[in-house]
Amino acid sequence: MKFNTKTIHGGQKYEEATGAVMPPIFQTSTYAQSSPGIHKGYEYSRGKNPTRTALENAFAAIENGTHGFAFASGLAAIDCVLRTLNLGDEVIAGDDLYGGTYRMFTRLFQKYGLKFQFVDMNNVENVTNAITSDTKLIWIETPTNPLMKIADIEEINKAVKAKDATILIAVDNTFATPYLQRPLDLGVDIVMHSATKYLGGHSDLVMGALMVKDEKLANDLHFIQFAAGAIAGPMDSFLALRGVKTLHIRMQRHCENGRAVAEYLVNHPKIGDVYYPGLENHPNHKIAKKQMDDFGGMVSFRLKDESKEATFKFLENTKIFTLAESLGGVESLVNHPVTMTHASIPESERLKIGITDSLIRLSVGIEDIDYLLADLEQALNK
Repeated sequence: MKFNTKTIHGGQKYEEATGAVMPPIFQTSTYAQSSPGIHKGYEYSRGKNPTRTALENAFAAIENGTHGFAFASGLAAIDCVLRTLNLGDEVIAGDDLYGGTYRMFTRLFQKYGLKFQFVDMNNVENVTNAITSDTKLIWIETPTNPLMKIADIEEINKAVKAKDATILIAVDNTFATPYLQRPLDLGVDIVMHSATKYLGGHSDLVMGALMVKDEKLANDLHFIQFAAGAIAGPMDSFLALRGVKTLHIRMQRHCENGRAVAEYLVNHPKIGDVYYPGLENHPNHKIAKKQMDDFGGMVSFRLKDESKEATFKFLENTKIFTLAESLGGVESLVNHPVTMTHASIPESERLKIGITDSLIRLSVGIEDIDYLLADLEQALNK
């Protein structure tokens, strides 16, 4: 089944009791049993809920996995992956991560005995050279948040598995979505999404997702999800499933608009560096072109005037681009990573990789492109 059809029909069937085309919102915590242990596949909604099952089947289908899991947030999904590890195990992650991921790694799990290394994943050797006998997980984010770095998923997977086939490799695919990039097809073990973003697509829910192919790994993750309880509720599951069904057409416009905004910024006299993997001068454009079908709607940049005053003046004066946390909704958002999404990363660490006061991140929505460009222009004129 091709992707555009899979987003609508993948893993789906009409509801058997009534024939409802869309799965109902099963707003229930528990289910009747005809005899102790005899039921219709559902006992208690922390374990399974029919609305969540429908969504998880769709999650698995769009990433070409066999099992999908819906969590209360993207961080809850990451938490579940880390709980597969043991005291003394090591994680190698990219040096440009979403601030919440970095915070969870360093301020929560580090004190429970997990070890973390952060390396520049632009170079595969940086990953393999960091591997030790304690390494159990490689955490890849690509494109990265907010500097839009690109890691070569297939080459990292090959090199790591050649060195130690037992090391799990997980990819945060939030920025790309399975419309553009399918890491399970490139050999990795786990795909993670903040489904709050593009999968939900309408800025009306908070959710995380994991997708896998391996049966044992799926069973391990399901046990952790059930035991820890960070599940997605039925209403959010209904909304996310609705979002998945339009993912393909939304992403087409996100990509079109993202490319147009990046090209506009590159040619603007007041703009300095522009970070967008679709630009030919992006350091890993060729890798992005190899593993992605298009380049998405996320664009980061700096003004030539890198003062905090100029940056804030721009951020305060956009009209269609809303200054807000998050990304991936149909509406365009503008974000200041230092004070918003990446405030939890220590300043010394941010500065090492270039997350400075002057960095601005755009989530380019699906509005008419001429309005978006006009909004950027008027804000730059301020």
